[in-house]
Order: sequence, then C-alpha cells, then structure tokens
Amino acid sequence: MLAALGFTTIVLFLLLTMTKRVSVLIALVLIPVLAALAGGFGGELGKMILDGLGKVAPTGIMIAFAVLYFSLMIDAGLFDPLIRGILRLAKGDPLRIAVGTAVLTMCVALDGDGASTFLITVSALLPVYRRLGMSPLVLSGVVCLGAGVMNLIPWGGPTARAMAALKLDSSQVFTPVLPAMAAGIVWVLVASYLIGLRERRRLGKLPSAGVPEEHLVGEGPGTQRAPVHPALTVFNVLLTVALLVGLVLQVMPLPVLFVVGFAIALLVNHPTWERQQELLERHGKSVVLVTTMIFAAGVFTGILTGTKMISHMASAFVGVIPDSLGGHLPVLVAITGMPLSLVFTPDAYYFGVLPVLAETVSGFGGAPAEVARAAILGQMTTGFPLSPLTASTFILVGMSGVQLGEHQRFIFKWAFATTLVMTAVALLTGAFSL
Repeated sequence: MLAALGFTTIVLFLLLTMTKRVSVLIALVLIPVLAALAGGFGGELGKMILDGLGKVAPTGIMIAFAVLYFSLMIDAGLFDPLIRGILRLAKGDPLRIAVGTAVLTMCVALDGDGASTFLITVSALLPVYRRLGMSPLVLSGVVCLGAGVMNLIPWGGPTARAMAALKLDSSQVFTPVLPAMAAGIVWVLVASYLIGLRERRRLGKLPSAGVPEEHLVGEGPGTQRAPVHPALTVFNVLLTVALLVGLVLQVMPLPVLFVVGFAIALLVNHPTWERQQELLERHGKSVVLVTTMIFAAGVFTGILTGTKMISHMASAFVGVIPDSLGGHLPVLVAITGMPLSLVFTPDAYYFGVLPVLAETVSGFGGAPAEVARAAILGQMTTGFPLSPLTASTFILVGMSGVQLGEHQRFIFKWAFATTLVMTAVALLTGAFSL
C-alpha cells in the first residue's frame, strides 16, 4: 500500500506540474501532505515535515547567500570580461553560445558540486542569453547535460554514493566507465550543437559586430552601470577565487563560506547602509523564488522518507524484476536509472535500491561492481537536475527563471539519450555485460 501511495504521489506531482495545473510550490507541499493523511500518518506529519526542512536547511541557506553573492558580483561587473569574450567568440551565433555553455559547464563541474556549478555558470551566462534573446530553457538544459556527465567523477555524488553503498573503490567503479564518460562528453557537445542549431533557426544569427562595448553585457542595450574602480575589481576576483578554493578544499561548510563571503563582499562593495539595503531589495525576489522551492522540496522528501514510502517503493521496484532478466540486470539498471531519478532521491536509490540489485546480480553469477557502474551511468540525479526530489533541480530552474515542467519536457529526451549513448559504449568496452 505504501509503495502504491508513493508512486501515486510522484505521478500526480509530475502530471500536475508538467501540465501547469498547479504551481510547483503548491504541489511540493500539498500533494505529499494529502498522501500522508490518506496513509494515516496525520499525527506524525509535523515531525516528518520538520525533519525534511532540517535536511534541506543548509542547502537553502547556501543558495540564499550564494544568489546574493553572485548577483552582487554581476552588478560589480566581475563577469563582464567573460561575457564579452563569449559574445566575441560566438559572434552573435546562438549555436556557438550553446556549445560554449556546455564547455564552460563541464569545466566548472570538475569540482564535483552540482550546486556551485549551476550558481557559477548560470550567473555568468544568463545575461548573455538575455542579451541575444535566447531561451533560458536552452541554458538550463545544456548546463543540465554538461553537469550530468561530469558528475561521474569519483568525488561526484552518484559515484561516491555507489562506492560507499557497495564498499567498492574508484578503480572498480569509475575507471571501467571512463570510455563511456568520454563518449558522454562528446555526445553532450553534439547535443548542445543540435540544440543551438535549433535556436539559431528560431532567432537567426544576431551579429554583435558594431554593438557598443557597454551594451554587450547586462539585461539589454539600455543597461547602465556605474564604473567600478580597478582595485575593487581585483578585490572581487581574489575574493571569488578564495571562495572557490575554499569550496574545493572544503575549508568550511559551503553555507558558511557563502554567508561569510557575501558579508565581506557587501561591506567592501557597498560600504553604506543605504547601498546595502538597495542591493538586498533589488535581489531579494530572486532569493525568495529559489529558497522557497528548496524548502518546499524538503517537505516533499521529508514526508516520503518519514512515511517509508521511499523504502517500500524501492522494495516494490526490485520485486517486479523477473528472474529471466536477472542476467541482464546491469543494462536494465543503466537504462531505467535516469527515469527513476524522478521517483527516488539519490540516497534512497544508492543506499536502498542499489544494494538489493547488487545482491540480485550476485545470485545470477554477476559482479556487484557491474551494477554500480550501470547505476552511475543511468542515475546521475544530482547532475541531471530533473527530479523534484533533488535540491539542485530548483537551483538551476530558479536561477534560470524557467518552470520545472517546461525544463523537464525540454531536456528529458536529450538527458535520456546521453544515458543510452554511454550505456552502449559501456557495453562495447566491457564495463558491464549484456
């Protein structure tokens, strides 16, 4: 019953949000609440919601101050040289912009943290997309693909979880899928080329030659920005580099780094109370839009986890696999993993479903490591931000200014194709057998 209730909750959420019957925020809160009441968990509802909110609180805090930090830096012109460089290389061509987005995303994603990847790439590139009139869905979609492939690195979320769950090392899980990952990178570039080609046809080639230098950045030709002192620009660059180094080295928790970093940046860039308040009021809307989604997602996952719907869904999923498919389980895991990211949280999948699948494969004479490799190819949840159960999804769609349902419809087929390409190469190179 709990498994059926959980699957019904997920399906209802996806249907209502993708068809725009209700907002994502309302669906994230009210649908699981109604499901919990239907399942007889009304007395435990408050505790489950608080537990869920507590788990996403660090992410919400980090996002709030990170959005403020990068908004401040955009206002200060920190990304202007990068934006000008991209526009010059792209020469007003949406196709080149899309491919450049993929390359930049994959470079930034080497830190293994999806949240920071989305914050940095979207902050830097959204003004470019607005300047050229490109759809923000292209930005969120291409960033989604690039980050998803790079999330295979051993310090990324899926691979780290798979190794921990099955007590394997990177030589057993990551090294054999390197050729598949390389193929995935090539495919992402091809996909971004095709997406960009479609956007070029929609917009036409927009020449940037002859456009005044000051109009190459910001919201559009009418944007005016006060000049920034060179010393202040140097300080902002050094502070941002220090922040990113601290992030990679894990000097302090990510929320703490952004809270402290933003406070320092605000004081130095806007030393008066009036200017500080002006900046907070100007960007407060963006913070509210993103953080409310994060906390609403906490309600959703808190209820599904607290009611044990997630664990029962995992058991039900494994139970429906017929014995005849036991020998082909790695391929099945790889192919179904990406769609299942819409149903399971990363922790539920890797620590709940994966060990059972590995044990099943062992019973058929297979190697658990093969299932782990298949899982990271198909279940790049934190890299493919499509699932409402993953906080990074709301970071990407919130900062890009797109609706979750539109984002899912736009990029799902490209994300699934990425999984299929990597699965095919993994089979050819022997990462797992058919």
